[in-house]
Amino acid sequence: MIVILYNIRSLHNVGSIFRTADAAGIEKIYLCGITPAPIDSFGRPRQQLTKVSLGAEHYVKWEKVKTASKLIDKLKKEKYKIFAIEQSKKSISYNKLQVLSFKFQSIAIVLGNEVKGLPLSILKRSDKILEIPMFGKKESLNVAVAFGIVVFKLRELYN
Repeated sequence: MIVILYNIRSLHNVGSIFRTADAAGIEKIYLCGITPAPIDSFGRPRQQLTKVSLGAEHYVKWEKVKTASKLIDKLKKEKYKIFAIEQSKKSISYNKLQVLSFKFQSIAIVLGNEVKGLPLSILKRSDKILEIPMFGKKESLNVAVAFGIVVFKLRELYN
């Protein structure tokens, strides 16, 4: 299972996703668009990210990629199932996934910007758009929290 982070702004969110990804046994994280990498352009560790990740960036492979759409197209050719995490008219509850629909395929989880979410160009490329049912007034979760909920559900189904 791999993760694609598209235009995530917060170093704290990226660090938290690295830590959760390590706990969930994620193979690799692709950092797309403005998503910050654990190392800055001068080769220095980003303090805010590493404080939250607790070193998980050393255990989970990662790669900085400019264009998420091209990456997704490449992964689809490699037979990955693409699961976008987003609230959308076409989304289904993450609890409604069926084991047989993806059990023997590789999975890529795509998460988007904290405010704008994922663009239509990525949602159209996704095999499924998953959402977490909301029962409160805010109707949204922090992106790192949403990742944690969905990745462990997918891990449960995938194993």
